[in-house]
Amino acid sequence: MSPAVGAEAGELVSTDLAVGGMTCAACVGRVEKRLGRIDGVTAGVNLATGRARVLHPAGVSVEELVAAVERAGYTAEPAPAGVPAGIAAEEPDERWRLLLTALSAVPVLVLSMVPALQFTAWQWVCFALAVPVVTWGSAGFHRRALQGLRHAAATMDTLVSLGVVASFGWSAYALFLGGAGQLGMRMPFSLTADGGGAAHVYLEAAVGVPLFVLAGRLLEGRVRRRSGSALRALAELGAKQVCVRAEGGEERLMPIELLLPGQEFVVRPGERVATDGVVLEGGSALDLSLLTGESVPVEVGPGDRVAGATVNVGGALVVRATAVGADTQLARITALVADAQAGKARAQRLADAVAGVFVPCVLTIAVCVLGFWLGAGAAPQAAVTAAVAVLVVACPCALGLATPTALLAATGRGAELGVLVRGPEVLESLRRVDTVVVDKTGTLTTGRMELTTVTVAEGCAEEEVLRLAGSVEHRSEHPIGRAVAAAARERCGALPPVDGFAAATGLGVSGTVEGRTVRAVRPDGTELPPGLSGAVAAAGAAGRTAVLVELDGRAAAVLEVGDTLRSGSWRALHRLRGMGLETVLLTGDGPGAAQAVADELGIRQVHASASPERKAEVVAELRAAGRTVAVVGDGVNDAVALASADLGVALASGSDAAIGAAGLTLVRGEIEAVVDAVRLARQTLATIRANLLWAFGYNLVLIPLAAVGLLNPMLAAVAMSLSSLLVVGNSLRLRTWEPGRGQRKGGRR
Repeated sequence: MSPAVGAEAGELVSTDLAVGGMTCAACVGRVEKRLGRIDGVTAGVNLATGRARVLHPAGVSVEELVAAVERAGYTAEPAPAGVPAGIAAEEPDERWRLLLTALSAVPVLVLSMVPALQFTAWQWVCFALAVPVVTWGSAGFHRRALQGLRHAAATMDTLVSLGVVASFGWSAYALFLGGAGQLGMRMPFSLTADGGGAAHVYLEAAVGVPLFVLAGRLLEGRVRRRSGSALRALAELGAKQVCVRAEGGEERLMPIELLLPGQEFVVRPGERVATDGVVLEGGSALDLSLLTGESVPVEVGPGDRVAGATVNVGGALVVRATAVGADTQLARITALVADAQAGKARAQRLADAVAGVFVPCVLTIAVCVLGFWLGAGAAPQAAVTAAVAVLVVACPCALGLATPTALLAATGRGAELGVLVRGPEVLESLRRVDTVVVDKTGTLTTGRMELTTVTVAEGCAEEEVLRLAGSVEHRSEHPIGRAVAAAARERCGALPPVDGFAAATGLGVSGTVEGRTVRAVRPDGTELPPGLSGAVAAAGAAGRTAVLVELDGRAAAVLEVGDTLRSGSWRALHRLRGMGLETVLLTGDGPGAAQAVADELGIRQVHASASPERKAEVVAELRAAGRTVAVVGDGVNDAVALASADLGVALASGSDAAIGAAGLTLVRGEIEAVVDAVRLARQTLATIRANLLWAFGYNLVLIPLAAVGLLNPMLAAVAMSLSSLLVVGNSLRLRTWEPGRGQRKGGRR
């Protein structure tokens, strides 16, 4: 995002910055504080993506924001438009630095840890090999530590740099002044800080710490890139070229960036639909799995809307473009996911706040440990080693990565499943929801009129009556007539022509088909055969519309037409109740239609004939009763209720007003995705809790061990690197999380 063009100076705008050089949660706190010193500016920084989302007055330029970050000791630049966060390629320099560091460090580690291999003057060879590791290999740590020192701040790099310098400095002292440089010296390896004599050197710690930290960061970066792979996949889904059809029917290939709304383009079998549009010619099936999570291809034909980036798995299509670039569904999905990953959950804000004071506390502890050991009469090298172990083991990397990596993976996985989360706070709200309020029309039902039941009089054939009624209704423009005609074509095939067609507004239609007079009209209260009168009554009780079909002046059948349930509605509500959630039906439809749907779906609490204002009142009443409410809807009349709930959930097939008021959007267009969203939210929060428990518990256990001299600095470096990898790896499991569709077995639909 970038500042709006022409925005007034006092207007708040949002800018994304790509921040370089951050290594831990303490860095996050420094950048946020530095940006926050500018009047009117608030910032949220995400360590996992390396992005800062800055809200600032339009009068504050991007250059000022960049300068503020640089004054904190980091690099910054405006984030490239359209490039998702957190998917930067691995730097080749990182791999080379690690490789060359390993070539020098591994011999030092082996010789220091295996006394049998210690030949004459081995310590001087190790010293020579350690020099490039301590200087060039650790240069990044030293440089960032000095930058922090200039800004009176301490980060993870401060801890690593001090640990490396202290270990190498003590070793140099021991070699040149302490007797460790004598030829023939042998040194046993110890898992603890007790070196057992002034001749002991700690070159293995001086090279092991940077080696393991560099390796850990490289692996960590790769895992974090995998966490963001869903967003990268979304960004790469779009077609790169499009085959445009000119007025004369001529086709030409051109870059997708040149396509304009209104132009017609061709989509051949196996190709991606270039952009959102409406089918003009042809029929096919589209694979929507990568965009919406739907596994079954969807049939489309003339008049149907199609979304860009979906795959044509059937015949050729001619499509008229209706949206291009940032206005397409794919672009909106990518933007929503990117926005969600830029936000912060409460748990992450807490961890960042703790990390801001954590590093200074560790430095204080290290100084106290050094002073205590020396004051207690311990050997100087043991005191130095214990202090170094404290510095190295206490890195707050895991703390800073615990929450953002989980959110990065979860929002990406949600997008793959057709669940778009507006921000991390939505996942937190979703986990606490105990009541789900659902709209009926367009949410639980398809929102389209369909023929549901055909009841024929004695002596009449159902197929013949439906074929004749469909013929006269085929000429009608009324939704009920279209529903009858569509059902007749589907069940009976081609429909015969009609003569003398006539339509009476509010009553019905009539005409002559195959020499027979056919009327399809609204029942007017005249006496009907018992079977047909019962069908009319049943239709009224269920909120459906009854159509009386007369053949040659005689009542032949009653057709029931109404809105039908979506295929997954029963399963969705059954699974929600199985998860302990209360379901409430809230609809503007009449009591009969509402109660019929509620009875079929097992919903006990029903509010019918509700205006938009009444819907908001019902939500307020539930919240006042202590409920945490999620509202699921798709229409403009649901927007107020969606906005007033603890969490609004909109179907992507619904109105823009509903989507704008919701915190969660279901791209699949079916309520069953709500179940997946709730379970994903619960799993994400459980992952974050586990990550934070490990991050805090790791430091609580290992810092005391290091302080009392029970941890060698090199092993402390290994433990510190593994802690970060464990946290990121645990978050990565969300990328392969499955919504447990096996639980649907045994459902009615």
